[in-house]
Amino acid sequence: MTDQALKLDTRAVLRLSGHDACNFLQGLVTNDVTKVAAGQAVYAALLTPQGKFLYDMIIMAEGEDLLLDVEAARKDELLRRLMMYKLRADVTITDETSLSVWAVWGRTDTASGQAPDPRDAALGTRLISDKKPDAEDLTTEDYEAKRLRLGVPDSSRDMAVEKYFWLETDAERLNGVSFTKGCFIGQELTARMKHRTALKKKLVAVTAKKGTLRTGQSLTTDEGKTAGEIRTTDGTHAIAYFRLEFADASLNADGVPVQLA
Repeated sequence: MTDQALKLDTRAVLRLSGHDACNFLQGLVTNDVTKVAAGQAVYAALLTPQGKFLYDMIIMAEGEDLLLDVEAARKDELLRRLMMYKLRADVTITDETSLSVWAVWGRTDTASGQAPDPRDAALGTRLISDKKPDAEDLTTEDYEAKRLRLGVPDSSRDMAVEKYFWLETDAERLNGVSFTKGCFIGQELTARMKHRTALKKKLVAVTAKKGTLRTGQSLTTDEGKTAGEIRTTDGTHAIAYFRLEFADASLNADGVPVQLA
C-alpha cells in the first residue's frame, strides 16, 4: 500500500518542556501520561470538575518534551488554561506554530513525534512535523469517511463543550481514560459514572440506509420519540449523540432511515 498523508488543518501543536512537564499534565488530564513514549501516543482530555468535556488531545513524545495535538480553533483557550494551572511548576508551554499534524495511512514505522492513532489504529499514524511526509495526498473526504465509520469524534465538532460527560463521548472505548492512574480534574465524577451508574447517552456511529444526513438533525424513533442528534456527517455516515434506551428501535432523521453502525 502506498503511503497517503493528510495535513489536519483543524489541529495545532503545543509543546510542554521542563523537568515537571509529565507530572504537571498527569495531574490534570484523564489518561496516564507516563505511558507516552517514542512511537506511543496517549489520548486524553481536560475536563471540568464535574467530569464534562473541555478539551481533548493526543499526547506524543519528542525527546524529553511532550507534544500536544489539539483543536486549532480552541488552542489559545487551552494554552491560557494550562498557564493558569502552571503555578510554580518547572514547565514551559510553547505554541508550536511551525509544526503541523498529519494523518498518514500505510506507514507502520514509529519514532519521535509519530505514533499509531491511540483512539483507533485503523485511523493510521499520527505525525507531528514541520514538513510534508513523503506520501501521496490523502483526501479529507476519505479520512472523514473512515473516522465516521469508526465512530471517532472530532473534538468540539462532535463533543459539546461543558455538556457531555467524558464517558458519554465513548472515551473508554477510544482509550481516553485511565481508572488506575490516580487523580485528575473531574476524576471523581468520571469514576462514579464508570462504577456506580449505567450510561444513558453517548456518542455512537450511525449510517443512513438511504437518503442524506445533515449535522443537527434530530434522531427519532418511528413512534416519534426523540432519540438523539446528528453531530458530524459526510451524508451517509455520522456520529450521533444517542439515548441508549433506543438502541433496538427503528430510527430516522427527518424521515431518513438510520441504523446504528
